[in-house]
Amino acid sequence: MPCCAIAQEPGSGAAVASELPEAPQPQFAMAAVEPQAPAGQSQTTEKPAPAGAAPGSSSSQTGAQQPGGGQTGQTQPQPAAVPAAVHSAGKDKADSQTSGQGKVAGTSNDRLFYTLPNFLTLENKKQLPPMSVGDKFKVVALGTFDYVEYPWWGVLAAISQATDGDPAFGQGWKAYAKRYGTTAGDSMIENFMVGAVFPSILRQDPRYYQLEQGSFFRRTAYSVSRIVVTRADSGRTQFNYSEIFGAASAAAISTYSYHPQSTYISTLSNPHEFVASERTFSNVVSTCGTQVGLDTITVVVKEFWPDIRRKMSKKHKAGINPQTGE
Repeated sequence: MPCCAIAQEPGSGAAVASELPEAPQPQFAMAAVEPQAPAGQSQTTEKPAPAGAAPGSSSSQTGAQQPGGGQTGQTQPQPAAVPAAVHSAGKDKADSQTSGQGKVAGTSNDRLFYTLPNFLTLENKKQLPPMSVGDKFKVVALGTFDYVEYPWWGVLAAISQATDGDPAFGQGWKAYAKRYGTTAGDSMIENFMVGAVFPSILRQDPRYYQLEQGSFFRRTAYSVSRIVVTRADSGRTQFNYSEIFGAASAAAISTYSYHPQSTYISTLSNPHEFVASERTFSNVVSTCGTQVGLDTITVVVKEFWPDIRRKMSKKHKAGINPQTGE
């Protein structure tokens, strides 16, 4: 109706021109926005328009509507997370093998330098329930007959042969076999006497609780003192009868049972050289003192082994490629 009225009136062209854009423009703009714009496009154009709209919400909705764009935006941090998981697994592989729960309750799965069994050493532990007699014997058996011990005995026997230990055995492969047997026997008897037999009889705790705090000298003094000081199953501090009596009894058993007696051996200089017997009390005392000294050195190494392991782990971490985790 307004268009017809404007056409019939002989008004000025300027008046007709001013009326034509004013009336239809708002109606034409509303018609263009409401019926013709698709629903999907109207949502995308309306959400960026408000000034207070959060950019995170609009991008997340756009990503949900467009699978291709949304997936690429969400998967960009994932390649960095995958190597991080691989890297952490590689870094913690050695630590998980050494700091976890052992096969016997109240023990560890630790190994000195990742090889020698160290199952009776505990990190970050103040006091644990006492071990049963069966557990004491079981954990000592696991450490004594561990697969690493057999080549280790071979190395010790080779050193004994090179230094002519037990000279009555002579030299050669037969003599090496005898030295291997005595080395294995000495280790087995001493381990069971110190770690299982006497701790069970005297109700003492055979485990070593690492200090891990303080200066180097304090920790060294603490570890050395554990040779003569230990804990009872009740948690009280006691004299370490298990170490002293166990080492002495093991030395006596090995000396008077299978170590060589006096005999004659043939050498290049003397085909009938006399070798005195090693089954003497003085040899028992010497063997006992040597064993206690070796146990002292071993305990000091046990105290500082976690520090050594962490340094080795840091060096391993520095050599890992962060992109591949290798």
